[in-house]
Amino acid sequence: MAHSNRPQSFSCKLRDYYTLTKPEVNLLILMTTSAGYYLAAPERFHWLGLANTLIGTLLVASGTATLNQYMERAHDANMRRTSNRPLAAGRLSSAEALLFGLLLSLAGGIYLAWAVNWLASALAVSTLLAYLLVYTPLKRRTHLCTLLGAIPGAMPTLIGWAGSGRGLNREAWFLFAVLFLWQFPHFLAIALMYKEDYARAGFKMLPDFDREGRFTKAEILTFTIVLVITTMLPVAGRTGSSLYLLFAALAGIFFLYYGARLAASSSRIAAGRLVHASVIYLPLVLAAMMISKS
Repeated sequence: MAHSNRPQSFSCKLRDYYTLTKPEVNLLILMTTSAGYYLAAPERFHWLGLANTLIGTLLVASGTATLNQYMERAHDANMRRTSNRPLAAGRLSSAEALLFGLLLSLAGGIYLAWAVNWLASALAVSTLLAYLLVYTPLKRRTHLCTLLGAIPGAMPTLIGWAGSGRGLNREAWFLFAVLFLWQFPHFLAIALMYKEDYARAGFKMLPDFDREGRFTKAEILTFTIVLVITTMLPVAGRTGSSLYLLFAALAGIFFLYYGARLAASSSRIAAGRLVHASVIYLPLVLAAMMISKS
């Protein structure tokens, strides 16, 4: 693939740096971090504490996204959906991205330790290391990468929880479990949508034996059912409230509908609809938890 060597304007370069941070992913990360902070916070809510937690988390998440693209730049160039990313398309150099990613990550870890607490910082740095040193290289080796990648993917809930000053208790791990389980239908559906693209880049997001996708669709439906059941478990009384259970049940029926549609279909459109349903479902459940906070 030919790379452009034409000089860029300053605004275009800034836009490319911004793109490296994956802002659409960061929006989800900040949402789950905020939910963790709010659910753990005492009656007297500290808005400055939330703001500091979100700033530090955003910096680390942006650094992680940038370093991930640095590591996968050659593979991204072989995929249609990623070939126009700043590094894959050659609009930014590898050195620029590496420096930018390291500075963001370091700034985020230090900011959390200074403005929030050491536990939040340690969790954020652990998330970065697990994502870059475990999940990223495993994407080219085994389809089990989704299982291991779901661990750093669910960590923002714990970072937010720790940011409030509370230790990681049973409720914190319940919230972690919800986000952990949610990632399987979400990311496996994306893997089905872009199966050929991932294969072209050498990513093993799906098992080799599952050529028709039946195993993966069954896996998606199973994890969706387990997720919906998990959200309705009574943890510390909060999720035992009738209001929460009603919201969780309705959201679960909505999500299960699209999971079942995908399980009965070989359509790429059905996978895309499940992905869209997943990004509606998660905020609904988190909002229900926050509304029914005791």
